[in-house]
Amino acid sequence: MNESMSRNAARELSVRLIYELDFSDHDVDKFIEARLSQEHFSSLMEEDALYRLQPGDDQRDYIKRLVAGVETHAPELDSYIQKYSIGWEFARISRLSTAIMRVAMFEILYMPDVPGASSIDSAVRLAKKYETEQTASFINGILGSFIRREAEG
Repeated sequence: MNESMSRNAARELSVRLIYELDFSDHDVDKFIEARLSQEHFSSLMEEDALYRLQPGDDQRDYIKRLVAGVETHAPELDSYIQKYSIGWEFARISRLSTAIMRVAMFEILYMPDVPGASSIDSAVRLAKKYETEQTASFINGILGSFIRREAEG
């Protein structure tokens, strides 16, 4: 059996795809299929470790569900980001931070099989990888307030 990517790697790839979609007007399903193709992974595997392992069937389904779901629910998710980013204008939040928070919020709201704490931990880890420590703390605060008020209330 071939090794396939982990859930965390699939989540990271999803964040990247959501970020990329934010700059385009591609058909979501065609975009996802193209980005998950063997050819696309092969073309990037030398320069980016994330592309060294293909997603297995479960991870492909997870990525598709997450990316398409975030795309569908982006206005709702963005309204939550705006609601909980007290003192910040939504437009000042980087698109990457927005993509990270959209993924976590979508999982919390629409993927009950994914533990909320896992979504937040992963979001903070991704923020630390791609953004600053301060941004990671900002994201953690927003997601913490969000899960306490929206998901548990």
